[in-house]
Amino acid sequence: MTLIDLHTHSRASDGSCSPSELVTLAAQAGLSAVALTDHDTLAGLAEAREAGVRYGLEVVPGVELSVADGDRSIHIVGLFLPDREGPLSEALATLRAKRHDRNRQILAKLKQLGIPVEYEAVTALAQGAVGRPHIAQVMLSMGAVGSFKEAFSRYLGNHGQAYVPKAKLELARAMELLHAEGALVILAHPYMLGQSGRPLIDTVTRYRDMGLDGIEVFYTEHSQAQTLEYLTLAKQLDLALSGGSDFHGTAKPGVELGRGRGHLRVESSILEGLKARLARKV
Repeated sequence: MTLIDLHTHSRASDGSCSPSELVTLAAQAGLSAVALTDHDTLAGLAEAREAGVRYGLEVVPGVELSVADGDRSIHIVGLFLPDREGPLSEALATLRAKRHDRNRQILAKLKQLGIPVEYEAVTALAQGAVGRPHIAQVMLSMGAVGSFKEAFSRYLGNHGQAYVPKAKLELARAMELLHAEGALVILAHPYMLGQSGRPLIDTVTRYRDMGLDGIEVFYTEHSQAQTLEYLTLAKQLDLALSGGSDFHGTAKPGVELGRGRGHLRVESSILEGLKARLARKV
C-alpha cells in the first residue's frame, strides 16, 4: 500500500516550493499521489499537473478556503477541481483583491508601530496569493523580528498589534462554489475547531447537512486520540476520509510531505474512497 498526501501548499500561496518542485519532492518521497491545495488560489494547479505527468505521479487539483461559519473561522479543502475556470475562480479573484486591501492596512499599522514594510518587497516574495507569511518574511529580513513566531505573536496574529480581519466566503457559499465545480468538500484539520464529544458531533453534523463530503481525519497535528475520534465520527455520519501533511516547505519547518512530523500515514486507499464518493455524486 503506497502513501499519498492530500493537503499541501506551494509558492502559489504561502509555501516555499514551486508547484513543480513540490511534485518533484512528492515523487522523491515515493508518494503515489499528491493534492495541491493552496490557500484561496488555483494559480499553481496547471504547473503541478504538468509536473505530475512528467513523473507519472497522480496530482489531485485542489484548494484550501478560509471560510466563515458565523463568528467561527474554519478551513475547507476542495478536491478534484476541473481544468477549466468557473465561478470559483471569479470568487477567488475578488477575495485576492480584498486581501491586497487587507495587506495594505496591515502595513499601515506596522508603519505606525515603527516598522516600515514596503508592499513591493512583500509581493516580490509571492508567486500567487499574498498574505501574512510574506509580510513576516520581510519583517524577518529587516531584523524587525527574530522569528516568524514573533512576527505573528506580536504583530500579525489574531491578537497581534497590526492584525486586520480577513475577508472570507461564507461556508454555505464556499460549499456551493466547490460543488458547482464538481469538487468534494473536506473539513480541514478538525482539531482546530477546539471541540470533541457532543459539541463536535453537532457541529460536523450541521456541516454534513449543508453539504460536507468528508473529514481530514489524518493530519500532522492530530493526536492518536483525535484521529480515532474523527475516524469514528466520519463513519457515524457517512463522511469520506481524507488526510494530509499541510506541507509548506521551509515556511512550516519539520513538516515533511507524506509524513508530517514523522508519524503521518495516509494510505492510497483513502484516495480510492474519495474517488468512490465522487462517483456517487455524479
